[in-house]
Amino acid sequence: MFKKLDILVIKAFVGPFIATFFITLLVLLMQFFWLWIDDFVGKGLGINIILKFIWYQSSVLVTLALPLAVLLSSLMTFGNLGESFELVAIKSSGISLLRFMRPLFIISLLICGVAFLFSNYIIPVANLKSRTLLADIVQAQPAFDLKEGVFYDKINGFSIKVGKKEANDSVIRDVIIYEQSNPVQDNFIIAKSGVMSVTENKRFLVFNLKDGWRYEERGDKYGGQKSDYIRLGFKEYKKQFDLSSLGFTGRTPDSVNKNNERMYSMRQLDKAIDSFQKENRDMYVRIHNTLYSAIPFVLFLDTLGNRKLPADTSSKLKAAKQFEQLLPDSARQTVHDRTLSQVTALRASLESAMINLKEKETSLRKHKIEWHRKIVLSLACLVLFLIGAPLGSIIRKGGLGSPLIFAIIFFMIFYFATTTGEKFAKGNTLTPFAGMWMATFLLIPVGLFLTYKAMRDSQLFNKESYYRFAKWAGNSIRRFSKRGHSNKD
Repeated sequence: MFKKLDILVIKAFVGPFIATFFITLLVLLMQFFWLWIDDFVGKGLGINIILKFIWYQSSVLVTLALPLAVLLSSLMTFGNLGESFELVAIKSSGISLLRFMRPLFIISLLICGVAFLFSNYIIPVANLKSRTLLADIVQAQPAFDLKEGVFYDKINGFSIKVGKKEANDSVIRDVIIYEQSNPVQDNFIIAKSGVMSVTENKRFLVFNLKDGWRYEERGDKYGGQKSDYIRLGFKEYKKQFDLSSLGFTGRTPDSVNKNNERMYSMRQLDKAIDSFQKENRDMYVRIHNTLYSAIPFVLFLDTLGNRKLPADTSSKLKAAKQFEQLLPDSARQTVHDRTLSQVTALRASLESAMINLKEKETSLRKHKIEWHRKIVLSLACLVLFLIGAPLGSIIRKGGLGSPLIFAIIFFMIFYFATTTGEKFAKGNTLTPFAGMWMATFLLIPVGLFLTYKAMRDSQLFNKESYYRFAKWAGNSIRRFSKRGHSNKD
């Protein structure tokens, strides 16, 4: 009987989980493209480049889509069972809610394991590929778009202006081509008309110009007197422009971004964290040694504590109110200048060392945050299941209505708590552990509370119970007010 029951609840869970996972992944992917759409439009990107980037970015978003899918599918599963009274029948047969949740609890643990393996081995590679590809796409210039009456300067070394383009966009008139290769000399071409075309490999733009002039200046780049001005008239003139700089090149190697903490597995993060901690300890020792080597008298402060000074020296010390009064007049300015120089040099050295140390500590915190992130996002599947399953059995509504609303609310709480904790951890307001586990510590008590209420058939989200409570509270207030009036009479 229990085996059939386990199969029943697993089958009821798998369908909604697969559907909600891909829907969630699509929504997160569309959100990403919504933020970066300006960097993709007008670049002349091929469909293979777009599909490759979608593949990499989808892999990166898997660990964020899994918790939301588990939350929504568990809500829908238990909500559907509660709406069809199957959950009531199971409870009436003596099977507890915890026993009914056990198979999905095990499935959630397996999903956590898959999410961790995915986060540890696949996402670092996908993150590296997507980040490199995104940088190439962003740096690619817009595709060639020559407009009438406007200088186009996206082609390296040239600025082109066309007075008019015919309807077929190939015949152009009143053409001006200004060469920008030499900032000292002015070289440009003027033509009445021409034909514009692009080679088959889309590498070169070709202008077949007619009836024009080419003006060229040749001279000394240092502004000498020897300068030649050449004017060349032509009936036909062919000019080529290299368009390779406009399109997507994809030449950036993956090694450029390999040192980012998001590209590391947990083993690599452990090694990097250990290295940063060792470097920080060594840097503290160097700063300490630098300070005490520059001010050697501090090494002898403890040795002067109980020593008795000579009488004449003791009387001078008691009479002096400032250190300068102990120095001869001829030595005061020299001592002052040397002290100021030494202090200035020491301060500059310490400030530089502290800036370097601060950067090292920031990098160390980022690596620790990424280490905890891999575990937190994986364990989030189980945490959100502990919220979704009892919540679905309480609200007893299936479909994508009420479950979707509650799922979005709790996922937003989880997401914003994680983001806020990460921000505090990066700012050193909280430790990386406290910052990254903030959402988990916040939602686990909520899940336990909802499980407790679901086991006792709570009317937590039943509007009729709130209506009855409001009616009882209103009647109580009216009875209390009547008693008050009678006591006054």
